[in-house]
Amino acid sequence: MPPVISSHARTAYLLLRMAAAFAFLYPALAALFGDPYSWIGYFPSFTRGYIDEMVMLHVFAVIEVVIGLWILSGYKIFIPSLIATAMLLAIVVVNFSQFDVLFRDLSLAGLTLALAVMHMPPRASKNL
Repeated sequence: MPPVISSHARTAYLLLRMAAAFAFLYPALAALFGDPYSWIGYFPSFTRGYIDEMVMLHVFAVIEVVIGLWILSGYKIFIPSLIATAMLLAIVVVNFSQFDVLFRDLSLAGLTLALAVMHMPPRASKNL
């Protein structure tokens, strides 16, 4: 963020980061401490059978927690925001038959992409 911004812009920026973080922290914590079987179904069939489903779910949950907390921190969030965008889009693509449930992930992907653009390194933004 630019060094001189209004308090409203700072609040809006924090709310964007909180929304993105929640989208990654809730499923991870719900899978770890709630009903994991309601989350395993979102893994595409071609990913199953290589490792135990619970191990795969827990590894994915740890990745989601790291991404969520990193975005929430606001520290150099270009990379985690891009990863978050890719993950959200991939979830929709590989589960397109469940689009009626997952359509909101496209909005969240737009939010995380906007955060990535806000934190784009100066060299990369010159090419835009």
